[in-house]
Amino acid sequence: MKIAVVTDDETTVCQHFGRAQYYMVFNVENGKITGKERRDKMGHRHFASQEGEHGAAAGPHGYDTDSQKKHASMAEAIKDCQVLIAGGMGMGAYDSMKSYNIEPIVTDVSSVEQAVKLYAEGKLPNLNDRLH
Repeated sequence: MKIAVVTDDETTVCQHFGRAQYYMVFNVENGKITGKERRDKMGHRHFASQEGEHGAAAGPHGYDTDSQKKHASMAEAIKDCQVLIAGGMGMGAYDSMKSYNIEPIVTDVSSVEQAVKLYAEGKLPNLNDRLH
């Protein structure tokens, strides 16, 4: 299994999926971490200069066509992962990751490795109240 965690420093879970700079991707076998790598992540800093859809006609935040394209580009780097762990994310991004067969988990655990270990043990709750 491969588990991606959003981070800016390779050790701390980023509190905002869209703003994170990197993914730390962990290989987990039989409940143990067997490898890890850092991958670059597309995010808000890459999209800042792009015009997007705004207003009621675009629908709820994160579900408009422009946002869905951004989510697709963010998912591209982890398309081989089964799980994505973040400290927080928007509902549109959350649903987008699910549509790519990536299980999004929102957590208050700050350590990247601890979050992965807890997930592997089945002890990492998904804190959906942290979605926005």
